[in-house]
Amino acid sequence: MTFGSRALIRLGALKTNLTVIRKAAPGAKVMAVIKANAYGHGMDAVARTLEDADAFAVARLPEAVALHESGIEQPLVLLSGVLTMEELSEVIARGFQIVVHCPEQVDLLESVTAGQTTVWLKFDTGMNRLGFAPEAARTLIDRLQACPAVTELRLMSHLASADELDSPVTEEQFARFRNIVENFEGAVSVANTPATLGWPLIADANESLGFKGDHWIRPGLALFGISPFDGRCGSDLGLTPVMQFEARLIAIKPLAEGSRVGYRGRYRAESETTLGIISAGYGDGYTRHFRTGTPVLINGRRVPLIGNVSMDMIAVDLGAAATDRVGDIATLWGDGLPVEEVAPWADAIPYELVCGVMHRENSEVVDA
Repeated sequence: MTFGSRALIRLGALKTNLTVIRKAAPGAKVMAVIKANAYGHGMDAVARTLEDADAFAVARLPEAVALHESGIEQPLVLLSGVLTMEELSEVIARGFQIVVHCPEQVDLLESVTAGQTTVWLKFDTGMNRLGFAPEAARTLIDRLQACPAVTELRLMSHLASADELDSPVTEEQFARFRNIVENFEGAVSVANTPATLGWPLIADANESLGFKGDHWIRPGLALFGISPFDGRCGSDLGLTPVMQFEARLIAIKPLAEGSRVGYRGRYRAESETTLGIISAGYGDGYTRHFRTGTPVLINGRRVPLIGNVSMDMIAVDLGAAATDRVGDIATLWGDGLPVEEVAPWADAIPYELVCGVMHRENSEVVDA
């Protein structure tokens, strides 16, 4: 290992987490969401490891193309769909599936003169982001089922507040979605990670929503061993973290009482202590929003970040009696320091931190 930061990616944990997720929704098919470089974990390696997933979802066409050209054989679903005939032609040629969420995309499909694709028709049941109004369901379903370019029509929606287990919003969305999918003969998908792990009705979605086709879940964050629920870590849900983000101590020096640390001297030492400098900063994805007090794990103990995060370095207070040595490994999040616990120190969410890892140096991927 060099003296920079690294993300240690433990692929074996992915398979463990997929097993946990499947148990939460028995019989459901899994569309593993691996957009944004698999949430910062490495899209190609993750896809190859999750060989038991029934399909993979990405955000955009280039992500799907990269997976297809690397030899991934599972169906690939574009969550944002496409907007031009050039893009749609590539989707059809490569056998991708698309989400359709706006009128322009319906018009585009109806203008196709050759070729077909599987379509996930998306409805906005309360997220107020992508998707059609529920009131348009019957007309849209009829149009796309009659469209020669559509091999198979499937229905989906996205939940806005499934991570808030006491919120009425999710039940309201379920009710709106049931009005759309009840008695539908095809496949249906509504459950993201928090819905799958936190809402029991997902375990029997065919009955609770009244559709007759395959039930698909769309786990993302949980695949990587991270909890979507405030105040809970992945281990609380039986999940195993996949990423360990770490760096090394590259300098240790005494810090006198009253000394200031870093740019603008934002931190002032209240007593004599030992300063440690670690080779990670916002250029590595350790965001500048982390504030003094953020925990870092070194040699089995937590020490606080002090001062501003720099591009390539952070400073920590090792304590007056520190025996750490240059070259020791510091865990920024991972074993003993869950990313769910670190994220609030930057007013962030775990998604943001793992997606933001920059991989300036080669990450280490292991089978464990």
